[in-house]
Amino acid sequence: MTATDPALTALSQGWCALSLLHGKIEAHIERALQSAHDLSVREYSLLDVLSRQHTGDGGMLQMKQVADAVVLSQSATTRLVTRLEDRGLLERYLCPHDRRGIYTQVTDAGRALLEQARPTNDAALREALDAAARNPELAPLVRTVEGLNATV
Repeated sequence: MTATDPALTALSQGWCALSLLHGKIEAHIERALQSAHDLSVREYSLLDVLSRQHTGDGGMLQMKQVADAVVLSQSATTRLVTRLEDRGLLERYLCPHDRRGIYTQVTDAGRALLEQARPTNDAALREALDAAARNPELAPLVRTVEGLNATV
């Protein structure tokens, strides 16, 4: 393929549209979460990911797995965990089987804030998708997102 190849140009345009949709959705959710709950999108995502952990063998996520789930580097995830820990929303503890491992869990205060913030997140997502659906360039992507299986 060359730089003027129509397939490459279409691929690039599709990627730009997807990036635009993501940016619009994330910015809208960010404003809603910040104003209503003093949470960023990343903080909300981290609380959500960690709240889905379960106890028992294989139930806890390593920091690399958490970083992958919230799409941050390990160092950025550690800083984010520290900020939320300082706010009393998360706590760290040593792995009972391997004293070198450190796990992070959501506190009761973190769970309460997450449950308060979930409807805000969901409503802001719906609003952002509805607004994007009115843009002819983004409407097909919105339909695709809406058609995704929630278990994926």
